[in-house]
Amino acid sequence: MAYAETKDEWIALGTKIHGAFGPFIPVGIRIGLDAKEKLHADSRNLTVTYYNGTKPPCPCVADGIMIATQASPGQGTLQVSPESAPDGMMAVIVIKNRKTGEGLRYKISDEWLPKILAWIKSDPSGRYDAAMSAEGLFQVESMQ
Repeated sequence: MAYAETKDEWIALGTKIHGAFGPFIPVGIRIGLDAKEKLHADSRNLTVTYYNGTKPPCPCVADGIMIATQASPGQGTLQVSPESAPDGMMAVIVIKNRKTGEGLRYKISDEWLPKILAWIKSDPSGRYDAAMSAEGLFQVESMQ
């Protein structure tokens, strides 16, 4: 399965690709799906640059984005930057449409880190639901 449509399919795919369906995977899936919709791009037509914050965790969110967009380090369409996200940011993600050049910048504030970590107490279905319904989880802005 290279693509998912239902919650159970996303959980199965995230578990298979990442090794587990922790709380950061559905955050990345939500961002990837949002970018695909807003940039009017099919899978594999997006590039992703992920800037990790200075505080843990590792960039697991990037794996969720990879799952949703099918951007890949092996294809050179997903890169984890050696540069860090600005202070106060858990992550900054730049996603661009390969055909049009149109891009979006997603920002996840450090304030979300303890909230997302708390989702680990729920099962994968609860983690998915929490990420998909969290208001203000990220800010998104257009870039040209």
